[in-house]
Amino acid sequence: MNYFEKGYQMYVEKCEQFGLQPVNFRYYVNQLSHQQLLAYNGYAMEQEMRQHD
Repeated sequence: MNYFEKGYQMYVEKCEQFGLQPVNFRYYVNQLSHQQLLAYNGYAMEQEMRQHD
């Protein structure tokens, strides 16, 4: 979940940069596509493996 939060934080920062109102975290995660979820999960697994090396 930590990686979703990092992505959300970047999204919020960009919204603020352009004067937009961000959606809440729960809605943000629910709107991710299947492809985005796979990318997040792959990244998270890769990071976990690196931490154990």
